[in-house]
Amino acid sequence: MIWIIGGTSEAAELTRALYDKADFIVSSATESEREFIPQGKLFVGRMDKQLMEEFIKSEHIKMIVDMSHPYAVEVTQNAVEVSKKYNLKYIRYVRDKISDYKGCIYVDSLSQCIEFIKSIRGTVFFTTGMKNICDFEKVKGNNRFIYRVLPATPSIKECEKHGVKLKDIVAALGPYSEAFNRAMFKEYSADYVIMKDSGTRGGTLEKLEACRKLNIKAVIIGRNKEEGIYKLDELINIILNSHL
Repeated sequence: MIWIIGGTSEAAELTRALYDKADFIVSSATESEREFIPQGKLFVGRMDKQLMEEFIKSEHIKMIVDMSHPYAVEVTQNAVEVSKKYNLKYIRYVRDKISDYKGCIYVDSLSQCIEFIKSIRGTVFFTTGMKNICDFEKVKGNNRFIYRVLPATPSIKECEKHGVKLKDIVAALGPYSEAFNRAMFKEYSADYVIMKDSGTRGGTLEKLEACRKLNIKAVIIGRNKEEGIYKLDELINIILNSHL
């Protein structure tokens, strides 16, 4: 059995390519992938390292294909460790990085981003998901913070938990076109847009272009360099040619 760790849109593409060609199961931390993954092929729930080990045993896993989000560092670290412990083949799918885009502001980490936010004034549009809303709200001050999150119950509840007003929540499923981003940033009169470097497939370029055309300051939170497979076609071929 092949275990595909979900978290990116490419995971759904991979399952379509493998559907009648390989035995696999996909894990997702949230319900958001349920409508994109074939019925009976999806496990929903967050897993620490111990739960990963139990999952490997119960599902008789022989290979791990890590397609988690580039910023899900702990998930990847745990997956690497359990693959080594159980002598499983591990493949990491890596999204490309957007480097040296003219006119945007790069910060190396979440903590650096928060320090930067402390120094600015205006309306800040976050496209970083729900995970760090708590950290951002602590430095909000008199600024207006807009959060674009998945249209899913956990995302809305996380916003409500930290006192985010309904008028400051945008619930929508990306990735989005440059025109859509531009319309949205303009509608909310954003002065800054905070984003992760989710690569070309994650819609980062479309956000950057929208910011450029509106003269909005784009802030990219960087990520560590990873080794792995960058092309989905190559990943599919490797999996199909593996003798499990």
